[in-house]
Amino acid sequence: MNVALIGYGEVGRILAEDLRAGGHAVSAFDVLFSGPCQPMHEHARRHGVQLAPSHHEAISGAELVICAVTARHTVEAARACGEGMAAGAFFLDFNSASPGAKAQAAELVVRGGGRYVEGAVMTAVPPHRLRVPLLLGGPDAAALLPVLHGLGFTPRLCSSKLGVASATKMCRSVMIKGLEAMVIESLTAARHYGVEDAVVASLGETFPGVDWEHQAAYFFQRVIEHGRRRGEEMHEAAATVREAGLHPWSAEATAARQDWMAALADAGTFGRRGESGFARSPDWRVEADRILARDERSGGA
Repeated sequence: MNVALIGYGEVGRILAEDLRAGGHAVSAFDVLFSGPCQPMHEHARRHGVQLAPSHHEAISGAELVICAVTARHTVEAARACGEGMAAGAFFLDFNSASPGAKAQAAELVVRGGGRYVEGAVMTAVPPHRLRVPLLLGGPDAAALLPVLHGLGFTPRLCSSKLGVASATKMCRSVMIKGLEAMVIESLTAARHYGVEDAVVASLGETFPGVDWEHQAAYFFQRVIEHGRRRGEEMHEAAATVREAGLHPWSAEATAARQDWMAALADAGTFGRRGESGFARSPDWRVEADRILARDERSGGA
């Protein structure tokens, strides 16, 4: 099958690897191709992915377009692809965006003759790769279901109504990304006061099914590496809550904390990030100490 990937970040590269391993032709475009993106080019050469200089050239002749960009580029990417898609081709929107943003994206794709399907990715992609839990939504979701099964995905039909799958994803994110932000804030403050071991022990007593040491390390690492993307997702989660008629106090606060962590990572607070995709230290205490040291130097910035 001819598959085009719009977005060649962590998710795009994982999908490319698995699709190419299945014998499918893969083309890709990313707005970062015009910048310092040597690792992307090396990855594409290694896996036989055809890099394209534009959205239109990437999707030319593609039977399936998978869009995996950052949340704030959801509508923009759909607009760029809408008029260039082959008639009847599927557009699978992997992006973590609000139901309102998905509706805008769908209108742009359908207007150009494509078949839009929202895909809500329900957990982290790396551990599951192509078989990550995926909810499909929209009028053409049922038609895409067997196609994705044939490619090796494990999707589940959520609803023929557009927005249901993305609402499920966004409401979940209020909880999951919020928990990340709370753990980082709580344990970093606890580290400052020297009570982190007592706090972790208390959490273990209250929630005995969770390994809080392991969970904290995972949360710190993922947010340090992907805080920018997570922050954008939480702004969309806030929009989802707002679309429901509620003020998104929790989602907005989580977005602010994720953005804050991303700014610290960009400033080099946590050292250089490697190809592993995680922070340099697997010990959350090391990262908490770096945050505290950064705050002392910057006056709390």
